Amino acid sequence: MITKCDHLQNLKFFKALPHAFTEHGALMAANVLNSPAAVRMSVFVIRAFVKQRETLAINQAVLRCLAEMDKKLLLHDSALSDIYKKLLPLL
Repeated sequence: MITKCDHLQNLKFFKALPHAFTEHGALMAANVLNSPAAVRMSVFVIRAFVKQRETLAINQAVLRCLAEMDKKLLLHDSALSDIYKKLLPLL
């Protein structure tokens, strides 16, 4: 008996194979291979993913702080410009 799965028509499948594993894919591959070298490599890969995620989070926090500073500087520049324009005729 064959059923037609109409609800799966909208799924997109890529014809090309991926060039890299995700952290979950690396863990699954290590579980399938189940050798000491595969386990060591999966631990290494997962630690690399965790480190990358931490680095991205830190970079995002730094970028957020820089954006806030930029907004403040623009406000200060505008205020200083207004003061300068008001004082210029008096000088």
